[in-house]
Amino acid sequence: MSGITRYIFRQLALGTLLVAVVLAFVVWLTQSLQFLQFVINKGLAIGAWLKLTMLLLPWFLSVILPASLFLVVVFVYNKLTMDRELVVAQAAGISRLGLARPALMGAAVAALAGYVLTLLIVPAAFQSFRTLQWTIRNDVSQILLREGAFNQVTKNLTVYVRGRDHNGDLLGVMIHDTRQANTSMTIMAERGAIGRSEGTTGGTRVLLFNGSRQSLVPGTGNLSVLYFDSYALDFGALESTPDSRYESNRERSTWALLTAVEEEGVSARVAVRMRAEGHQRLVEPLNSLGFTCLALAFLLTGAFSKRGQTQRIVSAIIAVVLVQSAALGAANLAGKDALFTPLMYVVALLPIAVGLYIIVKPGWRLPDRKPLRLASTA
Repeated sequence: MSGITRYIFRQLALGTLLVAVVLAFVVWLTQSLQFLQFVINKGLAIGAWLKLTMLLLPWFLSVILPASLFLVVVFVYNKLTMDRELVVAQAAGISRLGLARPALMGAAVAALAGYVLTLLIVPAAFQSFRTLQWTIRNDVSQILLREGAFNQVTKNLTVYVRGRDHNGDLLGVMIHDTRQANTSMTIMAERGAIGRSEGTTGGTRVLLFNGSRQSLVPGTGNLSVLYFDSYALDFGALESTPDSRYESNRERSTWALLTAVEEEGVSARVAVRMRAEGHQRLVEPLNSLGFTCLALAFLLTGAFSKRGQTQRIVSAIIAVVLVQSAALGAANLAGKDALFTPLMYVVALLPIAVGLYIIVKPGWRLPDRKPLRLASTA
């Protein structure tokens, strides 16, 4: 690796890392605010909230990495041009491909990192995220039953807990149950404990000790009072278990998505969308190479101008936006009909091929806008 290659590659690597981290943090900050409801409404600990939101960072990085590299390539090569460092390098006999080599190396590293993220890390992290999210929403003993508050466990079931002892048992329990039609039941107990219902329902049961149950007798409206030493009340199956919950496409393995077929619980249309999601994981990391090639094609093929390269930079940005729009359109079409799946690979590979052709072909120059000249009058 030559000195100029190491010099440019070091600037690209440090800049991409910095921009990617900053952008990922900004996106994480904006997206994590929606999960504050767990802290405010369900008493979730800050540590659990941080763990929940941090599991989304790999996905943010996989999306942000190609755009971050593109921005850094545009900035670095424009700066080198304006400082005339590239002009000197070209005068010393370094070809355009030699000047583009550090950016292409960085794009290859970014594409490899993108594949590691999209194929391995993102599915595993998102599966952990969904499991933790389910636990937070449905763990009655730890989340739903907050101390000193009326907890709406279900639509017709409200539970109040005064506090907990060192074993985690409930103290000062009051339950208002109107799940049965024409019946209202209120239970008060000195203490209680959360357990699982017996049988195959897998529901939640609370064991209550030293209390009373007050209920209205159906049809008569009379109040019935029962004092008990111990009493068991089933909350029922509040939600599906973590093992039986439906997995989203983002948490499935890439192989499972690519081999999805119509079966029980998966319609033909859903299977097509799943396969399209799998192919999208294979083409998305190629954006790092495609965006970089487009940036180099615009920035390395124009004539030097003291006025800067604003026109070429804007053109490169527009080209990337068009390519990204075409990629989203191709993915949308492939999600509806499998015949459009090859279009996703064409959109991903075409910018790479065109950009490399422009960079490698000797004498190729993108046209620059000529300054307008006022016609002289006699």
